[in-house]
Amino acid sequence: MKDIKHLVVSAIKDGTVIDHIPAKDLFKVISILGLDHIENQVTFGSNLDSKKLGKKAIIKISGLFFRNEDINKIALVAPEAKLNIIKDYNVIEKKVVEVPDSITGIAKCVNPKCITNNEEIVTKFSVVDKKKVILKCYYCEKITDQDNMRII
Repeated sequence: MKDIKHLVVSAIKDGTVIDHIPAKDLFKVISILGLDHIENQVTFGSNLDSKKLGKKAIIKISGLFFRNEDINKIALVAPEAKLNIIKDYNVIEKKVVEVPDSITGIAKCVNPKCITNNEEIVTKFSVVDKKKVILKCYYCEKITDQDNMRII
């Protein structure tokens, strides 16, 4: 019998595909991007086979293209993710999500005594480790890792 290839998740005409999301982080990505509150068509698949990750997730959002701030949010949760920009059913651009050197106004400091949690001050972090996504607060110097990070 011939090996038949088929699409596990259907194609979109225009929009963004977020691929190579660790399967366990799919719903975190959906939540931080607010995809659970939009009118656009959103298709996702989870626990899909991946040579690189073992199991991965994918999200396809019709008619939506992300700003850099949103891409940085994805990087904090799924630093291995890839974005494909789709126009007229064709991939016109591929973006590799990268954790930036510093993060401003995206994550919350884990230190309850930090000034950012007690006054209206925008959070700032330097990235200590891009692979493990470890952040250091600019104000109180508290270290936050990916497991304890809260995205604003």
